[in-house]
Amino acid sequence: MSLIAPFRGLRPAADRGAEVLAPPYDVLNTAEARERAAGKPWSFLHISKPEIDLPADTDPYSPTVYAKAAENLQKTIEAGLLIRDDAPCYYAYRLIMGEHQQTGLVAGASVADYDTNRIRKHEFTRPVKEDDRVNQIDAVNAQTGPVLLAYPDAPEVDQILAAAMQTAPALDVTADDGIQHTLWVIDDAQALAQLTDAFNAMHALYIADGHHRSAAASRIAKMRDNQQGSAYFLSVIFPAHQMKIFDYNRVIKDLHDLEPSQFLAAVEQNFQLEPSAVPVKPAQPGEFGMYMDGQWFKLTLNADLMPNDDPVARLDVSRLARYLIEPVLGISDPRRDDRIDFVGGIRGLAGLEKRVDSGEMAVAFSLFATSMQDLMAVADNNDVMPPKSTWFEPKLADGVVSYVLD
Repeated sequence: MSLIAPFRGLRPAADRGAEVLAPPYDVLNTAEARERAAGKPWSFLHISKPEIDLPADTDPYSPTVYAKAAENLQKTIEAGLLIRDDAPCYYAYRLIMGEHQQTGLVAGASVADYDTNRIRKHEFTRPVKEDDRVNQIDAVNAQTGPVLLAYPDAPEVDQILAAAMQTAPALDVTADDGIQHTLWVIDDAQALAQLTDAFNAMHALYIADGHHRSAAASRIAKMRDNQQGSAYFLSVIFPAHQMKIFDYNRVIKDLHDLEPSQFLAAVEQNFQLEPSAVPVKPAQPGEFGMYMDGQWFKLTLNADLMPNDDPVARLDVSRLARYLIEPVLGISDPRRDDRIDFVGGIRGLAGLEKRVDSGEMAVAFSLFATSMQDLMAVADNNDVMPPKSTWFEPKLADGVVSYVLD
């Protein structure tokens, strides 16, 4: 079985993409989705967040929600806003955010290779979120949320995608957040074969975002005995060198019964502490920013604590946890401790200041972003990153292409 396969994509009809495309289902809560979909009857949020069309007290995990998703998808198809390609295709998908752009391949990724870890993971999944995706995929008989994957350097693939982009796009939409989403259909038999062969030659692919979606796809394949197209899952695969990871920062509610002076003294056990007149955005691994009581500090981890051959322990999110958040602030399980929260770097350092200045949080930490090389090293070592280690931007849109399971 091939690592990837073309498929008959379900995608917006010509000139209807702006009506359909929506943010990923998991970046908005129900209230936000309801607001974003207001006045947009064909927004994909009616499929990905169908509770917005049901009474406000509806349990988002109830069977009626998944049935509504199936109903809304069918209505969108019947209204002609979504069409399905007649023959299996690959698709080139370009994202532009400001000066940054990246172009990847939309393809079916092999469930069998996910199960054997050739498609590599770096996160644990939560059962309730995994169950939600299983129920949604099963109800709509389609994978509507793509898994974000990365591939190692492969110039041949980059060249084929570049050639595809010389043709007229099938979709070109600039979303409300200013991110441009452009899609090209790749249906040439030679290009399809070359792409399949190029990926089959790769030793691995890497999940960047979408661990719950890929785990759910694996469960669906088992439920359906790998029939009805369930042997593959919807993915967008970008070259690792083009992908952009932002920092994923931390805010803490209290100082663990320490006075500020005691807290600072405890921090200095493992870090060089230097007040800063400006917000601190770390410039290299081992540097951290810290904000409390209206003051920024630059923290530099002591040199003797820096070297580490372990791919998880050498992540800055691990270093901050090991040498400060756990021993000083008493947070040993960031997955479950409600004293800690996480702020994506896309919100900037002002987002950290706001959480602390409001009195909601006592201290904030800015981190140097995890690299793709770090992510791949963790996955290659069959390890798991700490929670909230990576924040990828730009985000894929829902509704660009869906994968029907038949």
